[in-house]
Amino acid sequence: MTSGVTTGADPIPGSYRPALLAMLEASSVALVGASERPGSLGARMVAEVSRSPARPRIHLVNPRYQRIAGHPCHRSLADLPGPVDLVLLGVPDAALADVLGLAAQRGDRSAVIFGGAYETSPATTGLRARLAATAQAAGMALCGAGCMGFVNVSYGLRAVGYIEPDPLPAGPIALITHSGSVFSALLRSRRGLGFTLAVSSGQELVTPAAAYARYALSLPQTKVLGLVLEAIKDPGQLQGVLAAAAVADIPVVLLTAGTSAAGREMVTAHSGALAGQDGGWEALAGAYGVHRVADLAEMADTLELFAIGRRVTRPVGRPPAAAAGPGTGIATVHDSGLERAHIADLAEQAGVRFAAISETTRRRLRRVLEPGLVAANPLDMWGGSRDAEQQLAQSLAILAGDPAVAAVALAVDLVPEPDGDRGYPLAAMAAARSTGKPLVVLANIPAAIDPAAAAELRRAGIAVLEGARTGLRALRHLLDHANQVTPAVRPVPPRVDAARRDRWRRELTAGELIGTAPFRLLRDYGIPVTRARAASTAGDVLAAAAAIGYPVVLKTGEPGIAHKSDAGGVVLGLADPAGLAAAYADLAGRLGPRVLVCETAAAGTELALGITRDPSLGPLVVAGAGGLLAEFLADRAVALPPVDTALAVRMIGRLRVAGLLAGVRGQPPADLGAVAGAVVSVSAIATELGDQLAALDINPLICGPSGVIAVDVLAVRATGG
Repeated sequence: MTSGVTTGADPIPGSYRPALLAMLEASSVALVGASERPGSLGARMVAEVSRSPARPRIHLVNPRYQRIAGHPCHRSLADLPGPVDLVLLGVPDAALADVLGLAAQRGDRSAVIFGGAYETSPATTGLRARLAATAQAAGMALCGAGCMGFVNVSYGLRAVGYIEPDPLPAGPIALITHSGSVFSALLRSRRGLGFTLAVSSGQELVTPAAAYARYALSLPQTKVLGLVLEAIKDPGQLQGVLAAAAVADIPVVLLTAGTSAAGREMVTAHSGALAGQDGGWEALAGAYGVHRVADLAEMADTLELFAIGRRVTRPVGRPPAAAAGPGTGIATVHDSGLERAHIADLAEQAGVRFAAISETTRRRLRRVLEPGLVAANPLDMWGGSRDAEQQLAQSLAILAGDPAVAAVALAVDLVPEPDGDRGYPLAAMAAARSTGKPLVVLANIPAAIDPAAAAELRRAGIAVLEGARTGLRALRHLLDHANQVTPAVRPVPPRVDAARRDRWRRELTAGELIGTAPFRLLRDYGIPVTRARAASTAGDVLAAAAAIGYPVVLKTGEPGIAHKSDAGGVVLGLADPAGLAAAYADLAGRLGPRVLVCETAAAGTELALGITRDPSLGPLVVAGAGGLLAEFLADRAVALPPVDTALAVRMIGRLRVAGLLAGVRGQPPADLGAVAGAVVSVSAIATELGDQLAALDINPLICGPSGVIAVDVLAVRATGG
């Protein structure tokens, strides 16, 4: 294959940057810093590139050598006969700027920088910025700095500085990771994970993770995309990639790490605190059906399960995200009563449902099981029979045949058997041949797994999930992928009310929204609010209360006091003029004369709704527990706008307080339509005014059977807004 000719179609409208294709499908590679010293980076570069099945033209560069491993060695890049597709830079940080500058002048198309480009001396001051500027000005693709390089298994190119397996494990997974350690760990795992492309992108000075992922999706062999990311470098391109993966039904498995700028620079509103350090990732994953994993063990189990290729099929006629129904649960078979109970406990924690098997399935199981064993799901089939292998195979096959079962797991430890017994793997393989449904082995202790048995099972298309908790979560991802609402279809942005938008843009440009202005904002966007009047004298306060009607609530209206309750700036249940006058005198003396007099709202379940800004993704819509629960209950859902009614309902359903909204202990349920409508209205504010607002905080929004009402609201203007 020649450089610049992709192996598939671009999944996103537009064309690839030619430099990225030149990098990933290089037909000519210059190795600067090549060496013959055993164990050195330069020697490893030579060894790895030389193993490339694509057999690119190799040009070695190091003034200390005339030949290395049979290849001529040049003193400088300037001595090469012409530009190359890819330059590997195995040189000290102090030399990086000069060598990359020379590559750019020569017209070389791309480069990999293995070194960290640390700025530790006058010679390296501003080094990373200079490297990025050089590559960008020349139109070069740049992998790194501080990376391990990449392997394009589908094309046959090894561009790494560390020894990796030979041959590289080929398979359907594309892996893009900021971490070099994760890159090597997954390439070298004994699990049989196979890859189309694996990239250690490092600092992403120029080329972001999304660009590699975009290329990977063009490869017809790519069936799963794994991302290990610390930050979002190109949010627009990343969203395009995730949307393209959703359209192609390619699962995306995401592990994130690190603290976002949004988390370090919290705004004063509760919305920012609710979204937390992780809100942007949650919103991104929710918008495109991305499967987020909590750790590398869960990632490995999930990648393996998706890569095996057996998927859960949604039964015809059942809509996505439906409640319990055909094919929505798992079945497990055990050889231990205690481990069966343990798995049941873990499954409940992981949100994995056991299928309710039919009476027909139970009758079929009873014919197979030893007397005394109970035909149930989960199933303990251990009875010490000489026919245990056959009974196990039949039990797995019978459970797989039940319409309510989406996937089957043989939940055993898969330990090496001293007598060489192979009953478990043979039974699992026999059952797998009788069904197209996912069939896995679910183990408890990775170190106890028989590697030979595991390899045999994996070759037969049976995933061996190496931890009970992580394996169950992987099964949850598999089921979710079949049952989720198609994420390729994002909500349609609502029609913009230009007059309303422009009116509030002018107000925000003029200054912060204080007094009753935030209430007017909500009312203008269709969110019911308590009646409120601003006052700054005792007489005005009493007049406002007379107009609203007792009992009233008195709140400080002084600018700069974001959390009124924390400052002692809210007095509830003022039933008469005397009590109101005394409360005003106290507030005015402590906090200042400006106040709000508000009507008292009826009781109900309290939510917090709002908008916060992610530095990469822009405005996010946040919903969570309100009132005092907002401080003490980590309960929130975050979404990218626009949010339509269906998405709003799903957000509310994910909250732990959803049960309160549904009505408990004789209390009537809240009007969920009105609650969802308020979320949609907040999304409209984010869509029309998101660039003008740093945050919006409605807390509490009181939700009852007759609707919702916003009791307090804080709007924080964006800097420069």
